[in-house]
Amino acid sequence: MLDEIRQERIKKLNHLKEMGINAFPVKTSRDFSVESVIKDFGKLTRRKKPLFLAGRILAIRSHGGSIFCDFTDGSGVFQAFLKKDILGEFFSHFEETIDIGDFVEWKGVLFATKKKEKTIQVLSWKILGKSLRSLPEKWHGLQDVEERFRKRYLDILMNAEIKDKFILRSKMIGEIRSFLDVNGFIEVETPVLHPLSGGANAEPFITHQNSLDIDLYLRIAPELYLKRLLIGGMPKIYELGRLFRNEGIDTTHNPEFTELELYEAYQNAEGLRDFIESLVRKIVKKICGKEIIEYREQKINCSRKFTVIQFYETLKRHAFIINPEKISKDELLLKARQFGIDVDAKESQWKIFDHIFKKICRPKIIQPTFVINYPLESSPLAKKIEGELLLDRFQLIIGGLEIANGFSELNDPLEQKERFLAQEKLAALGDKEANSSDEDYIEAMEYGMPPAAGVGIGIDRMAMLLTDTHNIKEIIFFPTMRLK
Repeated sequence: MLDEIRQERIKKLNHLKEMGINAFPVKTSRDFSVESVIKDFGKLTRRKKPLFLAGRILAIRSHGGSIFCDFTDGSGVFQAFLKKDILGEFFSHFEETIDIGDFVEWKGVLFATKKKEKTIQVLSWKILGKSLRSLPEKWHGLQDVEERFRKRYLDILMNAEIKDKFILRSKMIGEIRSFLDVNGFIEVETPVLHPLSGGANAEPFITHQNSLDIDLYLRIAPELYLKRLLIGGMPKIYELGRLFRNEGIDTTHNPEFTELELYEAYQNAEGLRDFIESLVRKIVKKICGKEIIEYREQKINCSRKFTVIQFYETLKRHAFIINPEKISKDELLLKARQFGIDVDAKESQWKIFDHIFKKICRPKIIQPTFVINYPLESSPLAKKIEGELLLDRFQLIIGGLEIANGFSELNDPLEQKERFLAQEKLAALGDKEANSSDEDYIEAMEYGMPPAAGVGIGIDRMAMLLTDTHNIKEIIFFPTMRLK
């Protein structure tokens, strides 16, 4: 059936060619968007000369010698009215060659129908683009979820709710940039192709550069390059871009995702937490118009001071691990398996803690909460709390989602080298997520790195939260999919 429709439309395209009509012209005379016409309809109705509108046809309704069409140019939906006694043979040409999905330019005058519908009375028309496939039905659209993600162009065309989510996402990013700019941060760009994999605990994607004959890694984080800029005397910087991690795909993870990373010299994790709290509160209010939002049928209050809780305390409170600071690895393994978590006995004690936290504790943290003071093994780049085997690190959890991860940055090059060497030992034991030892970064640190704090904020998850979306694929235009 679909192939028959396509063949029929190809015949119509050939018919247009036979009439000497180019179905894909270079130029359009459109001088108003639908949005502007709807806004200034009264004023434009009094306009003496005709105006030009254009868009994709969404519906055609024929009534003998007249045709009504709904069309959109992406800014709004409008109605066109074609009358046979005005258009003559061009009325018949329209009936013979135009289908739903085609792009058409209208020349005409505005008027309101008896039902008060804003309309353009068509004096002439021309085709701007011929569609060879029929659009999904308006009320049914694409039913298969994977098909929606593969054909996102149809998903956003036929589903205004989905399109609105992406518009909100774009506005959110704009507001984040505005907030950072006002607070003195400078946006920078760092390489996507890295000679070494580092800056986070994740397995990378590997590629090859032919001219230099070297393997390169798609960045898992921009952290080490951004901190080089701190060393270079740029005290408040941020980068908003794509990261790539060769890891599992689920409702909150996509191998290619968008993250904001920002760094501030002469700052620590506690001070940065206050700044991030202000940023989140401002964005929520700007985008949602209020500070109380709903996610998964639960009300989340961003107006109050965010809760602060220590990492080990979350394990005591939600996973009922009485003494996590002193628990043995064997006891922890047993606890994880009691929770139904499939854990490799070779994994480090920190990773077992992390598995339990992600599955058992994090989903129970609904109101905005900073989880602080993580085990030393959790990050090779974070600064230790003086006198303790804990890192000055935090994660922001809202609605059970990890929204941000930050810490006071390690700026001692000798300790950093030791941490990298420890990571190399983990890599030798088979840990694919271990950081590489970056000698060039160590050299940069030896010129002197200011005390600083940094944070990464997941843009996709923030958009999920603000739009009450429960699958990350719904908020990424083109998520990573298995080949058909």
